[in-house]
Amino acid sequence: MRQETIDRIRKFTEDRDWDQFHSPENLAKSIVIEAAELLECFQWSGTEYDLQHVKEELADVMVYTRNLLDKLGLDEDEIVNMKMEKNEKKYPVEKAKGSSAKYDQL
Repeated sequence: MRQETIDRIRKFTEDRDWDQFHSPENLAKSIVIEAAELLECFQWSGTEYDLQHVKEELADVMVYTRNLLDKLGLDEDEIVNMKMEKNEKKYPVEKAKGSSAKYDQL
């Protein structure tokens, strides 16, 4: 995410004095709620959906995720790369390529 976008999210929250409501627990709940709203976009069809609505719900997930990163003092690149390193070990290409099996079933 570009710094300009991160700054905009932070300013939005700051201008409204909403940080007081942004405990890690509340932000995690909000991410799940917004993710459920994103899933609702595909409730009846995986091919017929309103792309604008999908974008809005996905943006809500991303904004709450950015707020949680800030609240916990985490860097998104650091934690994503840490997780990718674990995933690469759990799902080596030679075993996982073309398979949807869970790592313990490979």
